Amino acid sequence: MDTANLIQTVLIYALPVLFAITVHEAAHGYAARYFGDDTAAMMGRITLNPVRHIDPVGTIAMPVLLYFATAGAFLFGYAKPVPVRFDRLRHPKRDMVWVALAGPGANLAQAVLWGALLYVLIGAGLQERFFLEMCRAGVLVNVVMFAFNLFPLPPLDGGRILVGLLPWKQAALVSRIEPWGFFIVMGLVIAGVVSTLWMKPVMGLTYGLLDILLTPLSYLIR
Repeated sequence: MDTANLIQTVLIYALPVLFAITVHEAAHGYAARYFGDDTAAMMGRITLNPVRHIDPVGTIAMPVLLYFATAGAFLFGYAKPVPVRFDRLRHPKRDMVWVALAGPGANLAQAVLWGALLYVLIGAGLQERFFLEMCRAGVLVNVVMFAFNLFPLPPLDGGRILVGLLPWKQAALVSRIEPWGFFIVMGLVIAGVVSTLWMKPVMGLTYGLLDILLTPLSYLIR
């Protein structure tokens, strides 16, 4: 493995990844406080300080080990989830949908901003590969986080959204999956089910949406 390329890749992705996980988790906290639960605020988790959201194992150790073990073919990581007491929300079943959507929504917004920055840098004639690749990495990281977190299985955001939208009886059945949800998702990821049946189509649609949103900017900088 080329050490120089590895270091460059880490530097290119470091800032986009830190922003992606930090704003994602903070967005959950902001939304929860808005809808009545101040648990995250009391624990100091509504912050853009990445240190408050980094999990030593999930954010650092696991991605690094997987990168070396699979030669970069498979990466996975996670941040410390922002604590949310859904029973403290003013309308728990309805509001949990908005709290869950806040994280992926923050990633979609960041993907738009990184894409806009890429267009601006290209339009300004910047040829520095490092910054252009960082912008592309910012789009990719946030699109991946947006798509993956919307997978409809608890404890992912998509699972919580599904629980909030389903009738009470069906919602209760789905919510019972949560204690084992992480392991089920990991099994589906390793088996390639999530990638083939969920990530690829959702990411394709997301890139299409980004193209539409950024088209006016692409014309302006030509």
